[in-house]
Amino acid sequence: MSDLVLVKMDGDVALVTLNRPESMNAVNHGLRQALIEVLGRLNVDPTVRAVVLSGAGDRAFCAGQDLAEAAGVTPEGIAPWLNDQAAMYQAVRNLDKPCVAALRGVAAGAGFQIALCADWRIANPDTRIGQPEVKAGLASIVGSWLMTLHVGMTHNVQLSLSGDLINGRRGYEIGLITELTDGDVLAAALSRAKELAKRPPNAVRLSKQRFRALTQAGFDEARAAGVQAQMECYANGEPQAAMGAFLTSRTSKGKTT
Repeated sequence: MSDLVLVKMDGDVALVTLNRPESMNAVNHGLRQALIEVLGRLNVDPTVRAVVLSGAGDRAFCAGQDLAEAAGVTPEGIAPWLNDQAAMYQAVRNLDKPCVAALRGVAAGAGFQIALCADWRIANPDTRIGQPEVKAGLASIVGSWLMTLHVGMTHNVQLSLSGDLINGRRGYEIGLITELTDGDVLAAALSRAKELAKRPPNAVRLSKQRFRALTQAGFDEARAAGVQAQMECYANGEPQAAMGAFLTSRTSKGKTT
């Protein structure tokens, strides 16, 4: 198994950790495929009653898509790349067991979308969350659709069009965060997962399957619309320019991407 996604059991709760702390757990091909594999395996393991998603280190749950990978996507590679991204979100949605996301530091873009697919999001008041895609020249399509499951149009438009991050307290106030804690986010997430793990598994599975059925058509439509929108964005050249400038800036400052 890849060391990009770590799994540790705490009783009947599986702690799944995105493990690229040097890149703020940014999503690249290896992490994406590893997470899909791990979640699929845990979903069919009868000894697992709940899942906690976390990120290694204190800086981020997940800072989003790895920009070095995104900047190098070719026009013909956009559809398979985005379909792989959607498959990662679907792997979270497919879990028939309670899934709690422990959000420390930053949860942005693809990282925030992973969290939005979970059942429960726990954060500190100063956790930073949001959808910064437009700042990277990308349309906010799948992320904005996922937010419709939790917030109204006013907050969705504000986050999607500004690309600004908000703190955990504001996220809780508008419905993007389920639970706030001033203490250890991971400890709070494990505690919540252990409580949810006590619920009758068949009832939980059927309830989650019904939620999935109610939203699957919308998710599939957003995924297809996202491919078309990002193909147009890349054809225009905005993502390549924005990401290239950011990566150049980081290199000049001696930082890793």
